[in-house]
Amino acid sequence: MRIVGWKPLASWTGRGNVQTETFLSDTGSFRIRWETKNESRPGAGTLEVAFRSGDSGRVIIDAVDQKGVGSGLSEVGDMVRWYYLSIDSANVDWSVTVEEPIMGRTVVRTDP
Repeated sequence: MRIVGWKPLASWTGRGNVQTETFLSDTGSFRIRWETKNESRPGAGTLEVAFRSGDSGRVIIDAVDQKGVGSGLSEVGDMVRWYYLSIDSANVDWSVTVEEPIMGRTVVRTDP
């Protein structure tokens, strides 16, 4: 099996701290896209995003630790389970999108 694409699970935008609703992972693998902008004081903006267990609330994956304005893409993984995100930020607007891989097979054609 190999990854053939990515499906969006959820997206959030805001300013300040947020705890998201829970979501179920079918694969335990994620791609997280994030962006920070509109920093209110230069050098004072922060964004931290952690995947937490939907059952216990413990941190499973520290996914983002951004200082200032920026953007990025990270691939992280754990196991199939319920998750939620804790998004902690100060002095920036942020957006976060979580995607999960779509698994498939490569088909080799032998037609002349």
